[in-house]
Amino acid sequence: MTAMQALLAFTAAAAILTVTPGLDTALVLRSVSAGGPRSAGLAAIGIALGCLAWGAIVSLGLGALLAASTVAFMILKWMGAAYLFYLGFRLLLAPRHRFDCARPGVAKISPWQSLRQGFLTNMLNPKVAVFYVTFLPQFVPAGADVMTFSFLLAAIHVALGLAWFTLLIAATLPIAQLLRRPSAVRFMDRLTGAIFLAFGVRLVLAR
Repeated sequence: MTAMQALLAFTAAAAILTVTPGLDTALVLRSVSAGGPRSAGLAAIGIALGCLAWGAIVSLGLGALLAASTVAFMILKWMGAAYLFYLGFRLLLAPRHRFDCARPGVAKISPWQSLRQGFLTNMLNPKVAVFYVTFLPQFVPAGADVMTFSFLLAAIHVALGLAWFTLLIAATLPIAQLLRRPSAVRFMDRLTGAIFLAFGVRLVLAR
């Protein structure tokens, strides 16, 4: 896989994962309700900064770890595959029927509170680190610098997230209504589960 192929494949996969309803999407939608577009925008920036920080931490760690030890690579590979299989089967077999997005009566918050909340929500969430550890190595082509390329992938994921949040804020009402439909939530969960399983298999076959 060339560098361009890796970038295109990662962008396609990350785009689908980005639009799947989750904690970050709920936070942005609630920030719109509680503080308006400016608060929601700062919440999105806070989320992006948190993801970028984890991306830098994981990229540095991955580069050092994989360069130092083949055993470490094998351990990381099987742990990552097991985690992806767990997530994939859970989403496929038990998709959610509702998504807890923006609700009326949310307490008002300031824009800077939204920024801090978005940042801390991701920095204090180890699942973000686990996601990067299991997902990024699969898209680093042979011969590429692991640290630099992994951080580039994390930055692409952050950019996709910011684009999605911008769309959410600009079209809050129709998108929030769509995310409340059980059929839409189930479809996105199952699609995401299938993606996790596919990349779990890909990770098992990686050398």
